[in-house]
Amino acid sequence: MWRRGIVVAVLAVLLTLLLSFHSHVPNRIGNLGSLTETFLPWSGLVLPVLLVLAVVRRSATGLIAIVLPFAVWLNLFGGLLTDKEAPGGDLTVLTHNVNAGNLDPDGTARDLVVAHADIVALEELPESQAPRYAHDLAAAYPYHSVQGTVGLWSRYPMHAVRPVDIRMGWTRAMRATVTTPHGPVAVYVAHLPSVRVTFDAGFTAGQRDRAADALGRAIADEPLHSVVLLGDLNGTMNDRSLAAVTSQMRSTQGAAGNGMGFSWPASFPMARIDQIMVKGIEPRSSWTLPRTGSDHLPVAARLQLP
Repeated sequence: MWRRGIVVAVLAVLLTLLLSFHSHVPNRIGNLGSLTETFLPWSGLVLPVLLVLAVVRRSATGLIAIVLPFAVWLNLFGGLLTDKEAPGGDLTVLTHNVNAGNLDPDGTARDLVVAHADIVALEELPESQAPRYAHDLAAAYPYHSVQGTVGLWSRYPMHAVRPVDIRMGWTRAMRATVTTPHGPVAVYVAHLPSVRVTFDAGFTAGQRDRAADALGRAIADEPLHSVVLLGDLNGTMNDRSLAAVTSQMRSTQGAAGNGMGFSWPASFPMARIDQIMVKGIEPRSSWTLPRTGSDHLPVAARLQLP
């Protein structure tokens, strides 16, 4: 009973090491560290497989060894499985990558309106479709601005609207001051460059990482106390390469969500790359919305302003 299942025990120890020291997986080779951290929550699927193997082998050693990765996984991600939503909040925000190839932009706009958010950010807005979204959202959101391929719609007045340079050569980020009934809020909308997993180059994320650094500097220099970031960051909160942003802001899903909140791909969500992050604001709840005509799910949050 003790000698059987040594392979299972070794696999459990290796998984424990990966979970415990994922930040030490090097990025020099194909950004392997970022790729690992993006899908790290899914490592939990290995645990029931190891458990079944240990039971089949009737291995006490294997069963004891599985306790190690299970405990570490719960420490890392167990908090995301609980419902941390709280009542209250005075500002609802929503962000959605509407997908440039969306075949039903009017339907997508209608789906967003019925969510009754106070502020809506859209990413991957084709120039040809931006007027349609503006028309469909106009009744609910009298204030809006489109900068490049990102846009912001608001029930409240906006000013100091400007593009944010994230070192891409064209505009995929913007900033605006939204004058809410509870005071001004700096709202950033960003769509960081896409990443690809390729055989010869691994996780090709160099341009995204440089854009994240530039966005992080812009947010760090923001003079307003209350800051909201809405957008498709093409990365998860675990991805070390987004540290310039994630180190100074809180994820609403992590702080006040219920579950993992995966948003992409919409057909079978595997990662939360669409983010709502805040600074100087208390998240009260965070959730994903039903699928639209996009390949991303919309995500929303209810915030308590100071």
